[in-house]
Amino acid sequence: MSQYEFTVTVRPQYLPEQSEPDRRQFAFAYTITIRNSGEVPAQLISRHWVITDGDNKVQEVNGLGVVGHQPFLQPGEQFEYTSWAMVATPVGTMRGEYFCVAEDGTRFEAPIAEFALTMPRTLH
Repeated sequence: MSQYEFTVTVRPQYLPEQSEPDRRQFAFAYTITIRNSGEVPAQLISRHWVITDGDNKVQEVNGLGVVGHQPFLQPGEQFEYTSWAMVATPVGTMRGEYFCVAEDGTRFEAPIAEFALTMPRTLH
């Protein structure tokens, strides 16, 4: 375990009520849990996302914090939030990283492993 480490887990889900497949708009929510698994208090400062749809079109999203917060986490503490993304195909992926600063000023990144955005198949 590193002195500076955030562990990120993701639970994605398809949002049928926000999607319009006929207009190539597929909405997905994702709930993220960020846990300070390091040994030093640290703050999440900004995010970078790479969102790729099934046609390999890429959107990149950069911004401060997450859902209006820049959570400061003690070792062992966690922060959970839900956000969403819209892609033009029923299948896509997301990956990225959070940029963080420890209480002692050390900067580090918390990678977000690639995860799938998949519309469940419906039977007709």
